[in-house]
Amino acid sequence: MHVDELRGLSLFAGLSDAQLGELLDGGTEVRIEPGVTLFTEGEHADHWWVLLDGAIELSRHVGREDTVVGRLDVPGRWAGGFRAWDERGVYLASGRGVQDGRVLRVPATVLRTLTDAWFPLGSHLINGVYGTARSIEATARQRQSLVTLGTLAAGLAHEINNPAAAATRAADALAGVCHTLISSLDRLAQGEISAPQLTELDKLRREIQPAAVGLDPLDVADQENALATWLGRRGIERDWVIAQPLAAAGVDVAWCERAAAVLDEDNLEPGLEWVASTFAATTLLSEVKLSTRRISELVAAVRSYSQMDRASLQPTDVTQGLENTLVMLGHKLRDGIEVVREYGELPRIEAYTGELNQVWTNLIDNGVDAMNGSGTLRVRTRAEGNEVVVEITDSGEGMSPEVAARAFEAFYTTKDVGKGTGLGLDIAQRIVVERHNGAITITSVPGETTLRVRIPVRQKS
Repeated sequence: MHVDELRGLSLFAGLSDAQLGELLDGGTEVRIEPGVTLFTEGEHADHWWVLLDGAIELSRHVGREDTVVGRLDVPGRWAGGFRAWDERGVYLASGRGVQDGRVLRVPATVLRTLTDAWFPLGSHLINGVYGTARSIEATARQRQSLVTLGTLAAGLAHEINNPAAAATRAADALAGVCHTLISSLDRLAQGEISAPQLTELDKLRREIQPAAVGLDPLDVADQENALATWLGRRGIERDWVIAQPLAAAGVDVAWCERAAAVLDEDNLEPGLEWVASTFAATTLLSEVKLSTRRISELVAAVRSYSQMDRASLQPTDVTQGLENTLVMLGHKLRDGIEVVREYGELPRIEAYTGELNQVWTNLIDNGVDAMNGSGTLRVRTRAEGNEVVVEITDSGEGMSPEVAARAFEAFYTTKDVGKGTGLGLDIAQRIVVERHNGAITITSVPGETTLRVRIPVRQKS
């Protein structure tokens, strides 16, 4: 290739023969062959490609197919070279030959050196443009993170809503049960039940331990039918109020016969209704207690997860942080996802707990997404010397060596828009490596991908 071949290209207007010679010395002539790919979307843009003749088709991967987005078919058109001004610059599209020809391929490092020497002001301006673009991209990434925060909040609201609704239903039902309990005592008083009878009935009631009963729902339904039949034969009208709580508590017909032997005919219905109401009240109170405890646990998990009331660097329980993160992502860990915990004995470490929880969130969320709603997520921890090791393993398809090699690059992702936490493994790596003097690595084979995090127990002062 000679200088005269470049002289006719408008791209190089204003360059001297000496400058064109420097460009040729630093570059290489590459043949264009139809169907042969010259550069690939997403790879580092380490070269600047200038079309001399022939044609190159530009395509991008959109959804599940490749879409043609442009064409280089006029001599002087160019592509790539972005790493001359941006170390994280990548090809925005793939270039594939469609017509025999040639391109001048210039390394990005050579392009930067030449532009700095020939056009120092222009080089500074280009560098500024790239910095602005990167800032805009970072802002968009931050916006995506805020959207993710909203998703986590919505998931948490769903988690809290279930026990809250259960507590509300139980409280409403408890009001009716308390009314029945009081009215049954009033009817017993009107029936002039004797003190010995009431004492015997209460003794029979205390023989039943509802909390210890674990009957199958079908067995409970059969028992309820049997009790309803027995009550109907005794002429008891409100059998639906009595049969269900007694059956749920484990009461059988034989127990009812013993109660009937203690009570006279007028006091049998209110007496059994009183017993049934006490069992129902106990059950409903247990539901309220369990539901409100679950809400308290969720609130405590969120408070611990966010670390909003703690100092930055603090003694940290890694296992608790992982558990809090699993709670936060509970809405995604259902249906076909099985979570296996293999926690070892760990010392408390010095860490920025809130930031570390963001790392766990990203790794777990990535693992769940990789399994497409079905598989096993394994969370392991162990102590090794002066380090704590955390491994998040998913049973998804795995990463290719190319993807694994670039997984920690800034702004690199294989997910569609709107998916993931918006954090990125590059930020996770910074938190682990730069903030905690640790290390994070990936090992991946089909069916098993493991993200391994190592963090020292004590930070260097």
